[in-house]
Amino acid sequence: MTGTCEGHECRVREAGGRAAGRTAAGYRLCGACHRRLTLGIRQLPDLYRDCEQVLGGASVKGLRERTSGGPLPGAPFNAAAAEARAAIMGVLGAWSGLVAQERRVAPPQRTIGTLSVFLLRHTDWLAGHPAAAEATREVARLVVKARRVAHPEQVRRIALGACVEPGCDGRLFGTVPVGVPGSHPAVRCDADPLHVWAGHQWTQLRRLIGGVSTANTASTASTAGTAKAADAAPAAAADRWLTATDISRLWNTPVGTVYRLASEQRWRRHHRSGRTYYSEADAHECFSRRAERSRQG
Repeated sequence: MTGTCEGHECRVREAGGRAAGRTAAGYRLCGACHRRLTLGIRQLPDLYRDCEQVLGGASVKGLRERTSGGPLPGAPFNAAAAEARAAIMGVLGAWSGLVAQERRVAPPQRTIGTLSVFLLRHTDWLAGHPAAAEATREVARLVVKARRVAHPEQVRRIALGACVEPGCDGRLFGTVPVGVPGSHPAVRCDADPLHVWAGHQWTQLRRLIGGVSTANTASTASTAGTAKAADAAPAAAADRWLTATDISRLWNTPVGTVYRLASEQRWRRHHRSGRTYYSEADAHECFSRRAERSRQG
């Protein structure tokens, strides 16, 4: 028998008026929340080590020289990083202890890697445990907290909507690196790490997401016997507006080039609060043509 998912993400979805996922027999989590829990546990050791690097006030950008014996005397101490590391160790240790006690297995050594590997072997059991909701909530919040401490303001996250891959009930978000040389924007699914697209495909995905949302709205409206679906298509098809900086990051193009192309090709634009916004559709068409010419040349 299936039931309503108790996972953290599905609780958030319900609070926002969206339906929670359905569970399989014997589980308290839907497939997406189960995968998020697994992915979160897998990410925590790397975040733990990243927080170690910023203990002395440095930033994780691959430019910090490693030293032995901890931070140099007089160096600033990053209390948030220390707190995040302690929280990661505490959370993984507590859930590993619960698994070892209730499953009557030998507890793992208290090292970050061993604890994570141990829990990963028992995520199926956790997904069916009465405390599954608490596990998903603690791990999800810990990943967000540790990432913010270890990588402050390096990545801007933009929520996009439902994943467009068939059968996936994850959510897509765009990641736009800020001030990180050599990095490129991308679109990722929070349920399946294999669902990833290049940043310049963002506008295409937004249209697919809009189409999926419109179809869902139309289906719901038809079932309820209402005429609200008629308003869905215009809303989904409405043009979106981006700043020159947004376009520069999404297509990995200098801002000056964006301004030049917008002027030469007369992209639609409008002004709001002293800023200029350009038509996403015009930018997408322009860069698609440039990419096609590059492939043919």
